[in-house]
Amino acid sequence: MKISILTVKASRLVMVLTILSSCSNHGNNKMYLGKVVENLEKIESATYWSKGEAWAPGDTAASFVNVHYVREYNNPADTTIGASYVKLLPEDTTRMTFCYDGCMRASVYEDTKTIVVDSFSVRKLPFRPLTPPFFNYAKNILRYALTTGDSISLRVEEQDTSTYICLTIFGTRQVEFFGKHFYIEENPYMTGETTSKYEIWTGKSNDLPYKVRREMAHDISVESVSKVELNKSTIKNFKASRYFMPGYEIRKYGEGNNTGDMHDLVGKRAPGWTLKDATGKTISLDALKSEVVMIQFTSVSCGPCKASIPFLKQLGSAYNKEGFSFVAIECTGRSMNALISYRERNDFSYPFLLSAGDVARDYQVRSFPVFFILDKNRIIRKVIRGYGTGSTDQEIRKAIDELLKI
Repeated sequence: MKISILTVKASRLVMVLTILSSCSNHGNNKMYLGKVVENLEKIESATYWSKGEAWAPGDTAASFVNVHYVREYNNPADTTIGASYVKLLPEDTTRMTFCYDGCMRASVYEDTKTIVVDSFSVRKLPFRPLTPPFFNYAKNILRYALTTGDSISLRVEEQDTSTYICLTIFGTRQVEFFGKHFYIEENPYMTGETTSKYEIWTGKSNDLPYKVRREMAHDISVESVSKVELNKSTIKNFKASRYFMPGYEIRKYGEGNNTGDMHDLVGKRAPGWTLKDATGKTISLDALKSEVVMIQFTSVSCGPCKASIPFLKQLGSAYNKEGFSFVAIECTGRSMNALISYRERNDFSYPFLLSAGDVARDYQVRSFPVFFILDKNRIIRKVIRGYGTGSTDQEIRKAIDELLKI
């Protein structure tokens, strides 16, 4: 009996010590995060080289890699993001690719020499849909970790020359940071895993972040910065319009075709292509002999694209092969593994092709999904951008039926 009691007491002691150790680590973690936030709050301006990368689910190589020279400014007058910034071309740091000044965002489209400005009056969202600049982004992630009552796990590990911070957020809604944190409400496009994961690496020499990694079920993104200079400039007189290049057409977001001349392709012959599908089979546009062909340009990390799959599966069996054929072209995944994984997860059998070369550029595709409907002569008869369950289904069926004269 005494041995049993001693065993129970020892067991309880171990449990208490474990709990105390856990509490102590949690407290130390928060102390370190507080220190980093304090350092970030001292930054009024920063210039740096930024390298951004993104991965599609199932991919082992980045879908895209871009490098910019960035000027970032703390902007307390902006109660949404809380910062302003401009991204400049690495080969010419006087030319912008994107700018947000607190009042509007401006995006440059080099191929059409167009600058699209958005004052956030067209789309009514609870947040401004743009990725904040690096130091603002890291600061708001860490502020959230320090103050939230959400279910999270927080891990801080010392490495050779850096400190690694891992924040995992559990819940029924994903958490994104557009300035402060926002819960992405129930969304038919984002089904499945809702855990949000943010990893931050800070330098031991200054306890400031130099790398942030964001991982969601639908995509992964990483940004790292180098050659950082702090508090060397001021936000005074900072305006996006100061970076507008002469000779570029200025368009307002939501008015006309802002991101290119995709609809100018209507009435013209569709650009040809030869691509491989998820089974390794080679398919070309010329090889499709049906009277009507539909091409969907899609992305494995695109929510609306995923939402369209049930309709597309039905559509394939609604018409005979001589009358109608359909292919989907993946534009952001870089490997066949991404296609195979996506196809298996979503259980469809229609041709799923990996884009190559200039196919998406030839069709002037910059957002997903986009549907091109071609007649028997492969003339583009209709272009449908985006996807809404029901409404887009009807629009596609109507276009096909008109060409088939049903």
